[in-house]
Amino acid sequence: MRIAIIGAGSGFGATLSRDILSQPSLRAACIALCDIDERKLTNAKRYVERVIETHGLPATVEGHLDRRAALAGADFVITSISAGGPAYHGFPANVETNIPNRYGLSQSIADTIGVGGVFRFLRTAPIQVGVCRDMEDLCPRALMLNYTNPMCMLTWAHSAASSIRNVGLCHSVQGTAGELSRYLGVPCDEVRYHVAGINHQAWFLKLTRNGEDLYPALRAKLDDPDTVARDRIRFEMFRHFGYFVTESSTHCSEYHPYFRRNADLMAHYQLSERVVADTGGGDRQWLEAPDEVEIPALTPSNEYASRIIEAVVSGGPYEFNGNVMNTGLIPNLPDGCCVEVPCLVDGAGVHATCPGPLPAQLAHLNASNVAVQELAVRAFLDKDKEAAFHACAMDPLTRATLSLDQIRDLFEELWTAEATLLGYFAG
Repeated sequence: MRIAIIGAGSGFGATLSRDILSQPSLRAACIALCDIDERKLTNAKRYVERVIETHGLPATVEGHLDRRAALAGADFVITSISAGGPAYHGFPANVETNIPNRYGLSQSIADTIGVGGVFRFLRTAPIQVGVCRDMEDLCPRALMLNYTNPMCMLTWAHSAASSIRNVGLCHSVQGTAGELSRYLGVPCDEVRYHVAGINHQAWFLKLTRNGEDLYPALRAKLDDPDTVARDRIRFEMFRHFGYFVTESSTHCSEYHPYFRRNADLMAHYQLSERVVADTGGGDRQWLEAPDEVEIPALTPSNEYASRIIEAVVSGGPYEFNGNVMNTGLIPNLPDGCCVEVPCLVDGAGVHATCPGPLPAQLAHLNASNVAVQELAVRAFLDKDKEAAFHACAMDPLTRATLSLDQIRDLFEELWTAEATLLGYFAG
């Protein structure tokens, strides 16, 4: 069993490696790590070696600067990369946040949609699709498990531009389930839910415990100022649209036009402008000093990847929320877009389920984001700069905040700032 992790020096590198080794059926696997930073690769490999040594496992680990060497013969490929620079500090993350700030467009994270999300996608997609192309050549039957953002746009690009089986993974569904259980004061392992929508904007359509609907108790929390203050934006969305949404209030505030378009609204919702530093802090300790950190017990995290791999190997089944293409799964979202729905995995792979139509108000909120995603993917596939501008102009927060001329000026300034990363548009 060969599992390649592309982007071994990312925040997921250590967690996913430990998760894989925590599964009894995977403890003899070969983990092939790949990173373009030689120091990070060396330290990531050493950390995984220590996990293997500490727990006396038969697994092996390899380190590769050349991704094709890591991919050759892989059964599973996990991608978690940052294209062009660090994910959330320095160039190009700084220009994708700080330049819009100067125009009066305040983004919180800028990695999902919005102007920042569109540009992050445009600089990331060639590399991610390049991995798919290499997989077609070196491991065409492998399953790609992608953690790289922006999730919907990249899953869409993987599926449109390659034949590789792929699914996008995020922790916002299971993370939100844990938060809701804490708000309600009930054990998380007793909570059951049915969630569907799009990544970072999927909806808890059902929330139960021992067959009892938990939504009445959650609605009662709207009158509890202390609970609302812990998750202000999502409780506001819940108050007005009737369902609780995945992903944090910080993220959620930039996906809609209701919270960040002017200083008064930001003050009302206790939001602050985010400025991205030109430099960042040091690496996580496991990556900075792998021989000095304590090796934890092999207890799997709440990430899906290792459980999916284990289910394919053992025959499953395992249920999770995955990002897949919409083939009538949610009929009131555009066919062929990327949706996040319950999936089952077994020895034959990932099988998406069909949640059916969303409540109309939720579908329209999702569709406003899907419009941005569709135009951004079209810009990448067709090398169409104007489609990239249209993606930015359709973003709900951007078009509620800036005029078309301002959006055009902002777009051109960002395009110039990232010219070295967008050269493929010239052919």
